[in-house]
Amino acid sequence: MKPILAITTGDTNGVGYEVIIKSLLTGYMFEICRPVIYGNAAVARQHIQTLSEEYHNITWNMIDDAAQAKDGRLNLITCYTDDLPVQFGVATEAANKAAKASLERACRDLKAGKVHALVTAPINKEALQGGHTEWLEKSFNDADANGGSLMMLCSGNLRVALVCNHVAIADIPAQITEERILQKLDLLNRSLKRDFGLEKPRIAVLALNPHAGDAGLLGKEEQQIIAPAIEKAREQGLWTFGPYASDGFFGAGRFSQFDAVLAMYHDQGLAPFKTLDMSGVNYTAGLSIIRTSPDHGTGYDIAGKNQADPSSMRNAIYMAIDVLRARTEYDELRRDPLPFIVREDREGRPRREFIDFKTTTGGNRFDNNTNNDNDK
Repeated sequence: MKPILAITTGDTNGVGYEVIIKSLLTGYMFEICRPVIYGNAAVARQHIQTLSEEYHNITWNMIDDAAQAKDGRLNLITCYTDDLPVQFGVATEAANKAAKASLERACRDLKAGKVHALVTAPINKEALQGGHTEWLEKSFNDADANGGSLMMLCSGNLRVALVCNHVAIADIPAQITEERILQKLDLLNRSLKRDFGLEKPRIAVLALNPHAGDAGLLGKEEQQIIAPAIEKAREQGLWTFGPYASDGFFGAGRFSQFDAVLAMYHDQGLAPFKTLDMSGVNYTAGLSIIRTSPDHGTGYDIAGKNQADPSSMRNAIYMAIDVLRARTEYDELRRDPLPFIVREDREGRPRREFIDFKTTTGGNRFDNNTNNDNDK
């Protein structure tokens, strides 16, 4: 069955509807997923009128439940009222409430298992009193058991994760602790394995200060916090390297030698990332659910002008499907492994001996014709 994707419409005064519609109605999107848009058809029509004529005759499959979604259709669940005023390029309380309503309904369906992954269009941070990442971490409290969540920007083999997400520059030093760096490195390592299929990922860690502190002359966080955290991560089996000064690291292209980069704060990681590629994907690692988003904002300056590039949204949809497949394969390979016992051989060395179900239960646990619980 094709994966069912929940797509939230984000800020109704921004470019969300535009990039969603352009992404879904180009290429072969309906052949690889069944999209469910959480928004409003009347609001969508106001956005459609600003697009080129090829989009003007869009028809919606109006549904009340994600289970009613059909292949090859623009399935839409109404989350806010028809009379919502659309004011292109303007931040309004009404748009914030609509964005939150869309996200809340989609997340209810995620928790209920009605959809397989979440793709979010950009919001104004005021809608959630912060970003998607922080809100989702609180909504899916299983993230606490996994060590929180992790914001990661992805484009091909370039992946940049953050120790601090949306934090004021003045508050960053207090949040750069050995414990926090280790937590983020562990999250990043596990996500690279489970979500991206990398068996032994190489992770570069950036410094906080210019020139990596210049031996303590420009700051001691590298010597006292970051380097010790890297060393402890290595002791735990993670392939971590650094700390690297950010300017030379990106300027010399050293990022290409690693599977991911852990930056200390938002602009340190995202400024070079977006300079290299503005069609990347924002991925939230560390959650039980899969959530992707375009790596741009609401685009107030171009909203309603038919100028928004859908590449990032399209890549976010592709990546949600890719991560879903990678997770499924990873979990399946590790589910219910063959049981074994450890016995000593004639020379006293330990040896694994797998249990033969044909002799112990009278049947083959992988025989589809048997009726034992393992085959259901």
